[in-house]
Amino acid sequence: MKTVKEVSEITGVSIRTLRYYDEIGLLKPTQLTDAGYRLYDNEAIGRLQQIMFYRELEIPLVDIKDIMENPAYDRTCALAAQRSLLERKRNHLDGIIELITDVMEGANTMSFEAFKEEEIDMILDHIQENMPREEFERLVERYGDGSIEKWRETFSGNLKDEKTGAELMRLYGSKEKALESATAQPSDMSRYQRENDEICRELYMIKDSGGSEKEKQLISRLAECYKKMFRLDNARALLTEMADGYLKDEKLRAANDSVYGEGSSEYMAGAILRYYGI
Repeated sequence: MKTVKEVSEITGVSIRTLRYYDEIGLLKPTQLTDAGYRLYDNEAIGRLQQIMFYRELEIPLVDIKDIMENPAYDRTCALAAQRSLLERKRNHLDGIIELITDVMEGANTMSFEAFKEEEIDMILDHIQENMPREEFERLVERYGDGSIEKWRETFSGNLKDEKTGAELMRLYGSKEKALESATAQPSDMSRYQRENDEICRELYMIKDSGGSEKEKQLISRLAECYKKMFRLDNARALLTEMADGYLKDEKLRAANDSVYGEGSSEYMAGAILRYYGI
């Protein structure tokens, strides 16, 4: 048996808080001495540990009491659920820390202005001059019905659209970053595509180990690959959008599964969302 003072020293929970838990019936002492002092056994201390885990998840005390007094409450299952939720919280915080680090380094300035006509012309000229001929012809066929003039008109309108601006803002952080990426010299896409393919295949090989350290390392590599491929300061928005596509778009999911294996899309989406704590 341990006194309230000893329990406080062991757990870091204040004596006042322990008394309050007793008052509301959340954690009753195992017994009281003749002098009225609270004593706690190992089972009570274990219950306190459970309460502390729930408090880390910012669950209100009244809800913790309801959970722990439920006849179906299972300590082992509760610990597994708490671990999963705390890992998600940790991953979410890791993602925020990564984003803050990028901001401190000058990325994601969160200032987006509409593209000017001359900027739009510069972007379109750059695409037309630098994109491989076959890819450019497919682009024109898809968005301009084979007419370069119509393609330019369509893309120009898209770049003036507020929704497009918001999407570029989300991906690049600012108009300047988007413009810099759009007009940069072509990167070695084939090298990044090979790296992306390698990472995806490695991910599929560990698809039954959701949440592992290896999974986290691979998603981190994937994020770096996409940052280089698309000249992004932070790949969070692009990767989470890709994960959402894998979960919601049946055709995209089927296409990806045909390359990397059955169930690969769903697993990769989950791995990305776990990495960013979503």
